[in-house]
Amino acid sequence: MPAKSKKSTKKVIVDCSIPVQDKVIDVASFEKFLHDKIKVNGKCPAPAGAVTINREKSKLTIVFADENSSKRYIKYLTKKFLKKQQLKDYLRVIASSTNSYALKYYKFEQGDDAEDEE
Repeated sequence: MPAKSKKSTKKVIVDCSIPVQDKVIDVASFEKFLHDKIKVNGKCPAPAGAVTINREKSKLTIVFADENSSKRYIKYLTKKFLKKQQLKDYLRVIASSTNSYALKYYKFEQGDDAEDEE
């Protein structure tokens, strides 16, 4: 029996819609950052055809040619981008489904810190 040589890919989606609406993040610069920093088999930038990055309004879709690539690596690079833009204290990366992340603001409590200690 001949072996099936089905190419399997892995797709990760990063939803930046909330910070983009507030004009905090530029998706084009984030896309360029990912394109420059993604490593595949120790090579940076990734070889042609190993990774494709598509931008749709405020969502980035990263498609790896290799199924063994890590979704967590995209989270790491997203956090690195936020730190570089000095936004890490305001935005966080949350897994919204099994193959996607969303950038959301931290929730800060604006209540009274002084409690009645009597």
